[in-house]
Amino acid sequence: MGLADKLVTEKDRLFRLILLSSVAALVSCTGTAEQSAVSSSSTEEKLPNILFILSDDHAWNDYGFMGHELIETPALDQLASEGVTFSRGYVPTSLCRPSLATIATGLYAHQHGITGNDPSRLLPGGKQGETYQQQRAEIIAKVDELDTIAELLGEQGYVSLQTGKWWEGSFARGGFDEGMTRGFPNPGGRHGDDGLTIGRNGIGEITDFIDRAKAQDKPFFVWYAPFMPHTPHTPPERILAKYRDQMYRGNPLPISVAKYFAMVEWFDETNQQLFDYLESAGVKDNTLVVYVSDNGWVTNPSMSERFLPRSKQSPGESGVRTPIMFSWPERLAPQMRAEVVSSIDIVPTVLAAAGIEVPSTLPGENLLPDMLEQSPIDRTAIFGEGFAHDMDDLNNPESTLLYRWVIEGEWKLILSYDGKNVSYQKYHKDVLAPPRLYNLMQDEHETQNLASEHPQIVERLSQKLTEWYPLKEREVLQ
Repeated sequence: MGLADKLVTEKDRLFRLILLSSVAALVSCTGTAEQSAVSSSSTEEKLPNILFILSDDHAWNDYGFMGHELIETPALDQLASEGVTFSRGYVPTSLCRPSLATIATGLYAHQHGITGNDPSRLLPGGKQGETYQQQRAEIIAKVDELDTIAELLGEQGYVSLQTGKWWEGSFARGGFDEGMTRGFPNPGGRHGDDGLTIGRNGIGEITDFIDRAKAQDKPFFVWYAPFMPHTPHTPPERILAKYRDQMYRGNPLPISVAKYFAMVEWFDETNQQLFDYLESAGVKDNTLVVYVSDNGWVTNPSMSERFLPRSKQSPGESGVRTPIMFSWPERLAPQMRAEVVSSIDIVPTVLAAAGIEVPSTLPGENLLPDMLEQSPIDRTAIFGEGFAHDMDDLNNPESTLLYRWVIEGEWKLILSYDGKNVSYQKYHKDVLAPPRLYNLMQDEHETQNLASEHPQIVERLSQKLTEWYPLKEREVLQ
């Protein structure tokens, strides 16, 4: 372990001790010394419950609190006002499976190895062939070698529940105690099977689980990743009626967009149900709610349930940007923060909140000290990468690398690469291009490429990407 790693580990160890000591002090600030000693040795009772809310195919600005003119999201607006909200959050990879794997492990896709959604459709026999099915199993097996957030929390006494989207086999392979997803090779086990009913068919599985955790006097961890607002866009008519025939930015709202807007509001309603239940169960104040979307989405106005290029799967803001929120009423004061953060920060932050030493192998930042102290985050840049939808060489992430990007201050650099891509080419055709440099403070929708005007910035940020991790095979498109 290098000096830097030792310093990080020591910092996390000291912070953990301070956090647990403060919890113990709160337990018995007026009791005897003996009572205080008992309280400090029984931290499990005071550990925060943890709820992950992971929306699916949801654009970064499609929320009331992010300024959308039409979409109504009162539950998430309230969460944003009560917690710590990073309006400039990001996911490193804008494709659901690798993005969710990052949220579950705290690792970049090139580290956890799950870079795409599926094996190559060009394998002998196609999607129904034996080789394709074998490779599906091999991709899932990667999670067996990783420490997931559910497993790490389990070591601290948490009980856990998986619901909604989950690609990596059964819930048990992700370290969850309970779950809804049976997983491949069971029928429908591609990305969630039975779990995909959560939200659309109520949240009873979650409320029942919370009741059981309370009865056992155990802290709980819930993975709520509903298939929402993801297609199929089938919102209740009572919600769709609010958006049907609306005018939006001076034009009639296409029905495909109206359905997506209604799906966002329907998803928000399910969050309100969750928040109401936390309140009624008496656990809201000591529950850490974490919110993030897996990737962006821009609805095709002329095609139902289709997205436009430069959104999902792209390295642009409409692909990788998402608000990231942490709400813990007992500990975190409301804050609206403008720093850039990443979903790789979620695992170390949650582990710290649970009093668990953050592994030095995790690349993300523990944001908890700065959220508690309302102090600036000491970080100069965040990074991301994009791969083809279909994986090629399962043990070589570079084989399908299409993009890498870095944000430093106001600047964002996107580099494209010559990785193998056998699917969704039309969504990448206009994005696989020479280096692109944007000033996000002046151009958050990335309309003006400034690379030719600032070659020195392109060079400096390109070097940062090389230092992040050097490539052995791929070449930058020029």
